[in-house]
Amino acid sequence: MPILANPRLRLPVLILVAIGARALTFGNPVVHVDEEFYFVTALRMWQGALPFVDIWDRKPVGLFLLYAIPARLGFPAGILAYQLLATASAIATAWAVARLADRLGYAAGATAAGIAYLLWLVLLGGQDGQAPVFYNLLMIVAALLIVPPHITRARGFGAMVLVGIALQIKYSVVFEGIFFGLWLMLADWRATRRPVVTLAYGAALAAVALAPTGIAAAWYAAIGRWDAFAYANFISIFHRNPDPLGELAQNLGQLILIVSPVVSLAVLALRRETPSAGAAERRFVALWLAVAIGSVLVFRPWFDHYALPILLPACAAAAGLLGRATWQRRWTSALLLTAALAGQITLLVQRMERGDARQLAAIARAVGHGPGCLYVYSGNPMIYAATGRCALSPYLVSSHLSRMREAGATGVDQDGEIRRILAARPAVIVMRPPFKGERPIGRALVVAAVARDYRLTATLPMGNELLRVYHRTR
Repeated sequence: MPILANPRLRLPVLILVAIGARALTFGNPVVHVDEEFYFVTALRMWQGALPFVDIWDRKPVGLFLLYAIPARLGFPAGILAYQLLATASAIATAWAVARLADRLGYAAGATAAGIAYLLWLVLLGGQDGQAPVFYNLLMIVAALLIVPPHITRARGFGAMVLVGIALQIKYSVVFEGIFFGLWLMLADWRATRRPVVTLAYGAALAAVALAPTGIAAAWYAAIGRWDAFAYANFISIFHRNPDPLGELAQNLGQLILIVSPVVSLAVLALRRETPSAGAAERRFVALWLAVAIGSVLVFRPWFDHYALPILLPACAAAAGLLGRATWQRRWTSALLLTAALAGQITLLVQRMERGDARQLAAIARAVGHGPGCLYVYSGNPMIYAATGRCALSPYLVSSHLSRMREAGATGVDQDGEIRRILAARPAVIVMRPPFKGERPIGRALVVAAVARDYRLTATLPMGNELLRVYHRTR
C-alpha cells in the first residue's frame, strides 16, 4: 500500500488509526474497573487521600500521580482527559515501534507495525488507560536509546532512568528492565574488557533504575508510613491466593489466542535470512521478545492486558513480514483490517457487558450526592466519583474485601473490615449480583445488614448486570 510505504505519512496515519480504534470508548467512565479505580484514587488524592494508607492497592504511586494530572479536572471532564492522554501515549509508542522497525532493517513494514500495535492494544484490553499503555512508551524509548550499534554509557543511563519511571507505573516491568541492564553491561564489557569497570557500571545502572522507587519509599518512611508502603508494594502480592486452575487456563488461553498472530509474525521474520544491516538490533529484539513473554507468564492470573508489553518487540519484528512485497499485496492490509474490525466488535461487546456513561449516571442519581457515606460492596468504583460521596474504608476496590483470592492478602481481615464498615452506618450500599470467586460470608454479612437496616430504592442495569441500591432507613 502506498500510504504504508510513505514515511512522511506515518504519523498522520497513526493518529487517525489510534483515534478510530479507540473512539468508541471516549467519554465512557466504566471502560474497565482498573481505570475506574486509578481515576477515583487520583481524584481523592487531590482531596488529601494518601495511596496505601487512605486508599489501598498494590500499584506503584507513580501510576496514581500520572492519573492525577487529568483527575485535576474532576468528574466527568477528567475521564475524557485521561483517555486522550492515553491515546497520545499510544500514538507516540506506535511511532517509536515503527522507528525500531526501521532500525531492524524492516522500514517497508514499519508503519504497518505501528498500526498493528495500535490495533492489538484494543484487542488486549489497552483501549484506554491501562498501565502498560503508558509505561510501554517509556520502555520503547529506552530500547531505542540502547539498541545497537550506538550504545553509550550516557544513553544507557538515560534508558535506565526511563525504566525506573516505568517501574513506578507498574512493577511487572522489572524483568525487562533487568534485561536492558544486562544488555548494556555486555556492551560495556565488549568495549572495555575490564570486569571491575563493567560491574561498577552495572551497579550504577541498577541504582538509577531503582531511584524513583527508592524516592517513593523514602518519602513514605519519612512520614512514618513505611510499613503500609512496603506491604502494599512488595509483600501483599505474594499472599494473594491463586484463582481456580480452570479460570487460569481460560485466561491464559485467551491471551495466547489474541497475541499469537503478531508473535508468530515476529518469530518468522526474525528467523528469516536477512541482510547483515540490523543484525545486532534483531538479536536485541529477539531476546527482548523472549523476556517479555517470560515476564507475562510469571504474573498470574493472566488477564489480557498483561500481554501488552509483548507488543513492543513483537510488532517491531513483525514488520519484517508485514513489509514484504508479497505480504503487502495479499495479507498485510487484510490482517490489519481484520484486527481493526475485531477490535471494534470487542469494544461493542465490552460496552454491553460493562456499561456506559448513561447507566452510571442513572445509578449516581439513584444513590444521590449526600449526605452520608457510600459503601460499594460490589460494583463500580467510579460510583464514588460520580456521586462525590465519602467512603468508609481504604478498600475502594470491592474485590479486595469480597473475593476469595484476596483472603489474607490485603493486610486486613476481610470480614472484620466489612463489619467495621457496616457498623459505621453507610447511608447507601450498592451491590451487584453474586459472582464467581466471591466469598459467601462477606456477602452474607451485607445481605443481613441491608435486610435489617436498609430499603431497596433502585435496581438498575450496569452492562449485563443489575446493581441494587439500598438506602438506610434507621
